[in-house]
Amino acid sequence: MQLLRFGLLLLVNSAMLIIIVSAQNTHWLPATATWYGSPEGDGSDGGACGYGSLVDVKPLRARVGAVSPVLFKNGEGCGACYKVKCLDKSICSRRAVTIIVTDECPGCSGSGGRTHFDLSGAAFGRMAIAGEHGLLRNRGELSVLYRRTPCKYPGKQVAFHVNEGSTNYYLSLLIEFEDGDGDVGSMHIRQASSSEWVAMRHVWGASWCIDGGPLRGPFSVKITTLSTTRSLTARDVIPSNWSPKATYTSRLNF
Repeated sequence: MQLLRFGLLLLVNSAMLIIIVSAQNTHWLPATATWYGSPEGDGSDGGACGYGSLVDVKPLRARVGAVSPVLFKNGEGCGACYKVKCLDKSICSRRAVTIIVTDECPGCSGSGGRTHFDLSGAAFGRMAIAGEHGLLRNRGELSVLYRRTPCKYPGKQVAFHVNEGSTNYYLSLLIEFEDGDGDVGSMHIRQASSSEWVAMRHVWGASWCIDGGPLRGPFSVKITTLSTTRSLTARDVIPSNWSPKATYTSRLNF
């Protein structure tokens, strides 16, 4: 009987923990926000995550954002999605904008290590009530609220971009269009005719690499998210005749 009570107590405590963690993930938290680039612009080209020209086209276009180090997480925060809304009811709408982490703003945190978003002019203006976009941008820095939100890329599957400079002895990959968490906490790769999954090394931004070799494709890739440790395995996604600067799309997503 005591064992049964202990099991029930453990189950209840575990359920409470799950509820608490889930609630924390949906809470709005305080931060500050600025904007950069042209007033109606899409934000910066490229950025510290390494997405390059991808930030200039949909679905990333105008939704990009640079974040302070506490959210950038040395690049492992790349690809994460957040909702951001401003607080002044006289000029701010109730609508939150969704942004994707594509860049770092290392000087934005200040001495206190605060959370900060540096948004594209277009995204910043969308937080305003109708007709007041320009006036809101003139405010400069704003107090905002933010929270994590699942990334959504309708019609897209997880893709792997082979970075320039990759060879048969050094293979560097960039993850694109990851639904859900958006971030990557670890990556493993499996070569042709092998059963061994080898851990890849985080290089910078959203890029991971493996060296040694000669490396033999086709390659299967397993990614594990940073936030919730969910995993996805794309089998033989990178062909044996791969080439640098090419992007290979899987058939699945989170």
